[in-house]
Amino acid sequence: MKKVSFVIPCYRSEHTLPHVVKEIEEKMKTLKQYEYDLILVNDCSPDDTFGTIRTLCREHKNIKGISFAKNFGQHAALMAGLRHSDGDYVVCLDDDGQTPADEVDKLLEKLEEGYDAVYAKYEHKQHSAFRNMGSKVNELMTRVMLNKPADLYVSSYFAVKKFVVDDMVRYENSYPYVIGLVLRATKNITNVTVNHREREEGSSGYTVKKLLGLWFNGFTAFSVKPLRIATAIGAVSAVVGFLYGAFTIIKRLVNPDVPMGFSSTMSAIVFFGGMIMLMLGLIGEYVGRIYISLNNSPQYVIREIINPGKEES
Repeated sequence: MKKVSFVIPCYRSEHTLPHVVKEIEEKMKTLKQYEYDLILVNDCSPDDTFGTIRTLCREHKNIKGISFAKNFGQHAALMAGLRHSDGDYVVCLDDDGQTPADEVDKLLEKLEEGYDAVYAKYEHKQHSAFRNMGSKVNELMTRVMLNKPADLYVSSYFAVKKFVVDDMVRYENSYPYVIGLVLRATKNITNVTVNHREREEGSSGYTVKKLLGLWFNGFTAFSVKPLRIATAIGAVSAVVGFLYGAFTIIKRLVNPDVPMGFSSTMSAIVFFGGMIMLMLGLIGEYVGRIYISLNNSPQYVIREIINPGKEES
């Protein structure tokens, strides 16, 4: 009998999480060919989410609870859950009920067909306009920077095989980006269409700051394309500057009475100065992340683990 491990990052979900767990439980009763467990990771939620997790762990012997010492973000919570999973298949989904746990059989069927990873695809997303815009930017970034296939849709609801998880958890640097880790491990990935529900309560925990941080994690941790783009822009700017300088000299030789022009000089200085500062900032971002990684800054810090049948830590 194969085992399915469900990994759920939890934040502000003290009321919605029990519904998600119940839905998983009811669905897995119909899939008798699998045994399963759940790993619930509390990302230092300000409400009583971990109290809810503690209650669920008491009521269900196949649920493990993990609580972070501070907020490290969704992808760090996923990494913690993946490291504590031992299933042949691992399914990751949200804690707000928007991702339909009762359609997990569609993802598992694709894994059984031979795919290494399966992402849920939504025909009609129920996210806010801001979240949808963030998803579109993330889609563009992963396609350009991480070489994601254009026809592959990525979401927070996905399933992977154990060997993919084993490769993903080898990544120990400070800025995990789960999509990049999956794409690094395999290209044998497909989509399956599921429903997307409206949020039961609250709003998305992703702010502009968190989305920007997530995008930076993606293209600085798994791609050097930004540096190559910076090099190309620098080369083009140098060529443009050289041609403009040659044009100015020729114009001066042909017509000595034409003034050189203070505004054009300042425009060129501001343009090239801005480009230089932008490139230096990008390089600095890479160097800073390398420095933090060399200092062994952790992906997350676990305050408490609730593991039924074993001594709590």
